Amino acid sequence: MADKPWLMRTYSGHSSAARSNELYRTNLSRGQTGLSVAFDLPTQIGYDADDPLATGEVGRVGVPISHLGDMEALFEGIPLGKTNTSMTINATAPWLLALYVAAAEKQGVDPKQLSGTTQNDVLKEFLSRGTYALPPGPSLALGTDVIAWAADNIPKWNPINVCSYHLQEAGATPVLELAFTMANAIAYLDAVKARVPAASLGHVVSRISFFCNAGIRFVEELCKMRAFVRMWDELLQERYGITDPEQRRFRYGVQVNSLGLTERQPENNVQRIVIEMLGVSLSRDARARAIQLPCWNEALGLPRPWDQQWSLRMQQVLAMETDLLEYPDLFEGSKVVEEKTAALIASAKQELSLVEKQGGAIRAIETGAMKSRLVEANSRRLAAIERGDQTVVGVNVLQESAESPLTAGGDAGILVIDEKAEREQIERLNAFRAKRNAGAVETSLRALEIAARSGANVMPASIAAAKAGVTTGEWGAVLRRVHGDFRAPTGVSASAAPAGEDATKRLRAAVDVLAKELGGRPKILVGKPGLDGHSNGAELIAVAARDAGFEVVYLGIRLTPAQIVSAAVQESVDVVGLSILSGGHMSLVPAILEGLRKAGASDVPVVVGGIVPEGDRALLAQKGVARVFTPKDFDRTQVLLDVVEIVRLARARVDEVGT
Repeated sequence: MADKPWLMRTYSGHSSAARSNELYRTNLSRGQTGLSVAFDLPTQIGYDADDPLATGEVGRVGVPISHLGDMEALFEGIPLGKTNTSMTINATAPWLLALYVAAAEKQGVDPKQLSGTTQNDVLKEFLSRGTYALPPGPSLALGTDVIAWAADNIPKWNPINVCSYHLQEAGATPVLELAFTMANAIAYLDAVKARVPAASLGHVVSRISFFCNAGIRFVEELCKMRAFVRMWDELLQERYGITDPEQRRFRYGVQVNSLGLTERQPENNVQRIVIEMLGVSLSRDARARAIQLPCWNEALGLPRPWDQQWSLRMQQVLAMETDLLEYPDLFEGSKVVEEKTAALIASAKQELSLVEKQGGAIRAIETGAMKSRLVEANSRRLAAIERGDQTVVGVNVLQESAESPLTAGGDAGILVIDEKAEREQIERLNAFRAKRNAGAVETSLRALEIAARSGANVMPASIAAAKAGVTTGEWGAVLRRVHGDFRAPTGVSASAAPAGEDATKRLRAAVDVLAKELGGRPKILVGKPGLDGHSNGAELIAVAARDAGFEVVYLGIRLTPAQIVSAAVQESVDVVGLSILSGGHMSLVPAILEGLRKAGASDVPVVVGGIVPEGDRALLAQKGVARVFTPKDFDRTQVLLDVVEIVRLARARVDEVGT
């Protein structure tokens, strides 16, 4: 008898709850069997749409959910009692789950019937995506609240998806991905063990799931997933005494690698995605329970509905047209697979032992040790591509190509978010506030603060707050008031991996010449404006620039335009480099340019890096940006050589004006 297909999802959401609802219903009608909700950055970090920090970020990388009304609109016409919903939410997982439960109850659904997943792995946010809201300790406690509450109240729900996905996106090798994911899982398990009755631990553990990644080296990735299965089983038996094999099953969903998608020859991304899917589907004993695939054009911008359908069809063809699901594990007894799996486990255990010796995941996050390891691994990966040791078709080999018809349309092959989306979300938010009962809101917020300060589980108070009309920003403000803000260590202390001896010498020589012309080392400010926490690219450039001889100013993530301008002026930098991957560049960059002008520093050149559509590049140039770098500019040496020349030309213009 053939196996049932895995859950098929597409990761989606943008602009508004109503538009995302339309997209979800369309995807379900095309054969999608589960929903995967992408939230925008203000929602992920706990801010309302009208917060100054949310400027330029509303509705960009996901759907804005500010209150219960938004959650109801998001799932209008979708029966939550019959829908499996995955929510990629971490720092604010208790709040979004509270809104979801409240919305389900308004549909008349018993919460015990709800099935789905909250990602709720905030520890990996300190290492990769940066959407944490509180310090690591309180963040872990909130995540544990969700796990403990869900076990009794929504028993079909997966309250946490321990994520290896984002670790690979941050540059982790398969060994680091295994080790760091298990280190984070241990932190959650230890916390949960202290919170639930011993007799309930097995049930609670059985609802823990994982969210994994698969890169292009699909044999190695297949073995990595088999290694996950064995390491998890061994960990639960030996450390936590879980004796039931069914409770020890490694259950995971997957989105395959986005880091390797290329802007150059983007049509090649289609076959990359299909090959990567094989790594998590061919091996029956380590097959994903749910799969969502990225789209071919994610290195260009936001995918359109048709692009998402194409990715959905890829897995539908594999599951429905091939005979894959008719056979037992194809690799059982394979000498090659067994040896590679064993080698990965052995190396991962060594890395995991190092994290344990550092005091476990929480301590290694607080010191920045794990983050630095990821930056170093990513630096080595990129250096191998730059040297040509790691082949990427269309990027460092076989670069000649006909123009892709996929990007030839009027929309350039991507979805463009209407600039009105942010303003309209703020208008809806204000209208919602005006209609709610202010007394009920204040009472529920006081109850939430009391629960947070006392150490009680915040889920009951959060659900009550959701029903009273509390907003995402108000919920986040209470938790920040109780636990304080936190700025995680950066990875810029990592060691740089040189692109090659000749390239490194050429770059260092150019920086030395510029230093003589300037009368001191050139100084670059690397800035992350807005709420975008994907700091990998910024940190790689910062590390490479420091290694080349630049003096580097890097203040980490979540800076306002005013903070970046202030730092640039106070540090007397020679160039400002901005990294933005969230789509907020057309709001944030002009604000920084205007701030520099008002501060009398308009002569300081500004360069921008990120996923910036071609039309926006021209507009940014008109506003005064010296250069825009996109994913096709993978060669760090050439990027920094271009920056050297930009600084030289800017200084020449200043000197010319001065004379």
